[in-house]
Amino acid sequence: MTLLTTQSPEAATGAVAKTYEAITHLFGRVPNALRIYSSSPELLAQQWDGVRYYRNHPTLSAALLASIRMLVSKRNDCEYCVGFNEAFLINVCRQTPAQVAATKADPTTAPLTDKDRAMLLFVLKAMATAHAADKPDLDRLRALGWADGDILDAVAHGARNTAADIVFNTFKIERDF
Repeated sequence: MTLLTTQSPEAATGAVAKTYEAITHLFGRVPNALRIYSSSPELLAQQWDGVRYYRNHPTLSAALLASIRMLVSKRNDCEYCVGFNEAFLINVCRQTPAQVAATKADPTTAPLTDKDRAMLLFVLKAMATAHAADKPDLDRLRALGWADGDILDAVAHGARNTAADIVFNTFKIERDF
């Protein structure tokens, strides 16, 4: 059981109930990854806005984003997010369990396009050693066709995931998938 008191979908009221309605419309339920934020209705709304933004991102693929989340969470020792994103890569992105395991062992083998793999590796570098990122890194991504906004969005996605990992680990989120 999580250490925070959260609002159940059945008992939610006000802004939380409204956000839960939108979440349920998209996912069919309110996952613990969002329910954990119900103690703070504004933070819940912000998290939901972030989910919707990245879910509909015009250039960052679902497989790239899930790979970022899985590998950032592996580094942060967040069992919930690693498991969720493994399942997402297998069930939604149609990667095999062997491909997902290989990606976890060596991100350079991720079954992504060369362009997406380069972005993944850059985000992982930024999450591990932000000060080591430099202009040649960005120039390589630009040469592959990434826009600066895409690069910013990908790094911000990794950073947001780090924050979520900290929240989930601190409050002992329960697996619900």
